[in-house]
Amino acid sequence: MTEQNNRAGILLMVATTFVFAMQDGISRHLAGEYNVLMVVMIRYWFFAAFVIAIAVRNSGGIRAAAATSQPVVQAIRGALLALEICVMVAGFVLLGLVESHAVFACYPLLIAALSGPVLGESVGWRRWTAIAIGFVGILIILEPGARVFSPAALIPLLAASMFAMYGLLTRYVARKDTTATSFFWTGTVGCMVMTAIGIWFWEPMTTPDWAWMAALCVTGATGHWMLIRVYELAEASAVQPFAYFQLVFASILGLVVFGEALERNVVIGAAIVVSAGVFTLWRARLKAA
Repeated sequence: MTEQNNRAGILLMVATTFVFAMQDGISRHLAGEYNVLMVVMIRYWFFAAFVIAIAVRNSGGIRAAAATSQPVVQAIRGALLALEICVMVAGFVLLGLVESHAVFACYPLLIAALSGPVLGESVGWRRWTAIAIGFVGILIILEPGARVFSPAALIPLLAASMFAMYGLLTRYVARKDTTATSFFWTGTVGCMVMTAIGIWFWEPMTTPDWAWMAALCVTGATGHWMLIRVYELAEASAVQPFAYFQLVFASILGLVVFGEALERNVVIGAAIVVSAGVFTLWRARLKAA
C-alpha cells in the first residue's frame, strides 16, 4: 500500500464513520417509536439483499461467495453481529447516542485483551497497561457509586463485548475465507436470525417513518460498501484509529438533534478510552511491522 492510498483510505474512513453516525441517529429515532427487533429486522432484509446482489455480480456468483470450510464459525459471527446491533440500538434509546458511543469506544481494548485467549496472539505489557487505563475511563463514564447506578449503563458495554468477539471471529475466519465470503455470511445469517426473532414484534409504521426506514437501509448498505472500499484502498492498521470519528459525529447528532447533555465525566472518560484505544492500535501496527 502506498502513502497516497493510505491517505485516501483515511479520508474515506472518516466519511464512512459519518454515514454510520447518521445510521445510528435514524436507528435511535425509529427504535424510540417501534420495537428494536422489528427495526433491525427490516434493516437486515435490505442488507441481505445488498450482499446477495454483490455476490451475484462477482465471479462465481452466490456459490463462490458462500463457499467456506468453517460454516459454524461464520454463522456464529453473523448472528453475533445482528444481536449486537439490537443491544446497541436499545442503548441509544435508553442512554442516548453520546453515552452509548462513549462506552462502546472501548471495543478495540476488548479485542486486544481477548486476542490472546481467542487467537493465541501475544499482548505485551504496554498494551495491557493501555487496556487497564481504558477501563479506568469506562469507570469514569459510568460513575458506579457516585450516583444510583443504572443497569442500563452496562448495555453499551455488553454491545462492545459482543462486537469485540465478532471482530475476533472475523479475524479468525479471515485465515481461510475471503472478505467477500465473510460479508455474504454476515448479511444472510443476520437476516435469518433477525427474521426469526423480529417477525413476532411487527408493528404498523407511519408513512414518514417508512421514509426514515428507507434512509436507514440506504445508509447501512452505503456505509458497509464504503468500509469495504476503505480496506481495499489502505492498510487496516492505518485507518482503524480514525473509526473513532463515529463517536464525534454521533455525539454531535445526539447533542444537536436529540437534545442530549454532555456530562463532564463522559467527556473525560471518553478521552481516556479513545487515547488508550489509539495507543493499542498503534502498538499493534508497530508489532505487525
